Amino acid sequence: MSIEIIRYAYRLRPGAEAKRSLVDEWHRCRFIWNEAVHQQRSGQRPTFGKLSKLLTQARGSFAWLRDGSQVAQQQTLRNYGLALNQSFKVKGHKRPKVKKRNGSLPTLAYTVRGFSIRDGRLRLPGGVSIPVVWSRSLPSEPTSCQVYQDSLGHWYASFVVRREAERLPDADGAIGIDWGVTKTATTTDNVYDLPYGGHRKRCAAELAKAQRKMSRRRRPRGQAQSNGYRQAKLSSAKIAKKAQRQNTHTARVWARSVVDNHGLIAIEDFKPKFLAKSTMARKSADAAIGATKRELIEYAQRAGRTVVMVQPAYTTMTCSHCFARATQRLGLAERNFLCHECGYTAHRDRNAARTILAVAERGHTSVDDVRHLPPSIESVSGAVRVRNP
Repeated sequence: MSIEIIRYAYRLRPGAEAKRSLVDEWHRCRFIWNEAVHQQRSGQRPTFGKLSKLLTQARGSFAWLRDGSQVAQQQTLRNYGLALNQSFKVKGHKRPKVKKRNGSLPTLAYTVRGFSIRDGRLRLPGGVSIPVVWSRSLPSEPTSCQVYQDSLGHWYASFVVRREAERLPDADGAIGIDWGVTKTATTTDNVYDLPYGGHRKRCAAELAKAQRKMSRRRRPRGQAQSNGYRQAKLSSAKIAKKAQRQNTHTARVWARSVVDNHGLIAIEDFKPKFLAKSTMARKSADAAIGATKRELIEYAQRAGRTVVMVQPAYTTMTCSHCFARATQRLGLAERNFLCHECGYTAHRDRNAARTILAVAERGHTSVDDVRHLPPSIESVSGAVRVRNP
């Protein structure tokens, strides 16, 4: 029997007083975070011991900090330390930045000492008691809790719990996946292709109308925004959130079908960041390739499948039949691949998916840097959100 660490998220229904307490607590934690960022900018690389001393000095100097939860403030510094270490370990990872008052959403973290669940309510330090919408029961006692607010102003609580791992039956199939824009995912088996959904495209006109309304009602900088502006902003956020949830749902359904039937999943390690500066930026953002890729990897890790990440270099130029590499790159207008060595022809994305799978199965050297991703369920930082049934 194996145990996995997962997150269960629930909607919160805080009252006006509880909302004020949560926002005030967030501003205290934000102040601590920004102080740690300023120390790092001064040339120091603060350890957790130094950060703890920083918290002790700050709580001794400011009485309004002592009114808040020490657990939440300690967890803020711990998260900052993890983010800072990650920036030094991973190349290209950005350093932690200052959290602005109006540019960041509240997020509060509590260990088991900082919260409790009694009578169906979440109880936090300072006498804050919040009703929880229990859509399902927790499988075990939670070890930590994260309270956060989304762009619509809704509050959620995410509990880290342990439960018995649900392993899927063994599957012998193997699949290669190539990411694209016309089709979000092209696989070696056309049954598992993920077509472009166009969820944001369908609501683009409605979103543009809400954003124009925001622009008309926006007051000059330095003046408090009107209720009309806030309503227009909320309407715009609801439309964007709807498209995001549609993309997420589509990605989860597709990822589940792929993981259920394949033991080996070869994925193009594609980073769509460069598309943000291209003419396909809007369509690539709508396709949500990065989010779909994360959902697939997360499902596969939880199911115990073998996941192989393959660098995208030369996958489009390499023949999946004889592994000969073309001397010239294919233009975007050329949708069919033709190998001049063996005469093999196929759709360019299908050929790339088969090449990616061949790299994973045979370790072919025409594409370098093959990374295996084993399941990571040993720490809270590796906890994943459990899905709705």
